[in-house]
Parts: sequence; structure tokens; C-alpha cells
Amino acid sequence: MRTVLVDDHALFRDGVASLLLAWGHEVVGQASDGSAAIELVDQTSPEVVLMDVRMPNMGGLEATAKIKERHPEVAIVMLTVSEEEADLFRAIKAGAQGYLLKNLEAPQLRTMLEGVARGEPAITPATAARIIDEFLRTPNGGQRATQRLTERELEVLKLVTDGQRNREIAVELGISENTVKFHLKNIVEKLHAQNRAELAARAVREGLVPDPPRDWVSAERSRR
Repeated sequence: MRTVLVDDHALFRDGVASLLLAWGHEVVGQASDGSAAIELVDQTSPEVVLMDVRMPNMGGLEATAKIKERHPEVAIVMLTVSEEEADLFRAIKAGAQGYLLKNLEAPQLRTMLEGVARGEPAITPATAARIIDEFLRTPNGGQRATQRLTERELEVLKLVTDGQRNREIAVELGISENTVKFHLKNIVEKLHAQNRAELAARAVREGLVPDPPRDWVSAERSRR
């Protein structure tokens, strides 16, 4: 994948770049702040941007929103030390496809990026639990949203919320991965979600998932 790295610590960028190159990725550029990242994305047309949250001049959250406005096809994954929920939810609303902490182990990062290449969100189970837990607090509008989705779309949505990937959903429902992607595209449009992470959260918030994974959420929270 063509990747841009954005972080104000050059040593950290170089370390991640070395990993990416070893995994067969192409690092097309590096930037030390959000404004430089926007220009770099304009110039290099990457597939993925790994973006820090806190940087001088312009932070990663503002840069993410601006990049997504100009290049909606680019997948942006936050790679940060910030565990603040405000940053997590602002990143998702800005259009980030993932939110990963810098204490992630290298094999986990590689697995997450492979998922991004397939159009999947780069979020750990613990982060997904925080997203779902937040939206569980304000349920509303479930009946109206349910009426907009077909029975098959509801089945796909339930499996997305359970954390299953496209390939697993295809096997579970006996359909192709392309069909799963088609249903997901329709679901995202109908629920006005910006990305898959927000889609899962909204499904729980609006009561589209019959049995929200509260036990799973509680278990993940207890590990933090």
C-alpha cells in the first residue's frame, strides 16, 4: 500500500517506515504536522495515512477532516498515545478509518493495516468496546432506521457489530465478499455513517442490533 506517515517525532516515523518497508508497503512521504500532511497527500495520492493526533501547527484531527474532504478515498488511521475518548470520537467523526495506540505490537499493526487494505476498520476490540459503550447511552430512532434496511442488510449489520470481517461475514451468510461489500455500501448510505467504525456504533445506538454486546463491552472495560 502507498502510505504517508504523519508524526512530529522523526525517530518514530523512521521506525514505522522501516516496518512498513519490510512488510512490502511503499512509504511515499512523511510529514511532521497536519498542514504538511495535507500538502503531501495532495502531491502523492496515498492509499493510507498513518496520522498522529497531537502535533504542532495543525493537529491530526483537523488534518484528517480536511484530507477526507479533499480525498475521501484515502484511508486515515490515527496512530497515537492519546487514550482520551474525546480524541477517539472526534477522529471517527472526522472520517478516520481506525484509531490505534502507539503501544500496539508490530504484528498487530501489520494485521490492522492488512484489514485496512480490505476496507475494514483499524480498531482493537477494546477501542470498539469504548465506541459501542458510548453510543449505548443514547438510544433513539431505531424503528425508523430498521424500516430503511432490508432483512439481509440487518443480518450483515449485526455481524459487523459483532466484530466480524468481510470474509467471515461472507462465510457466515453463504454469500461472496463482493456481495458483503455491496450490502455494507448500502447500509452506510442509509444510516449516513462515515465509516465502518461509526456504522457499528450507530447500529447499537439506534437499536438495530437485537442483543447489544454489553457483556463483551463490560469484559473489555474491565481489562483496561
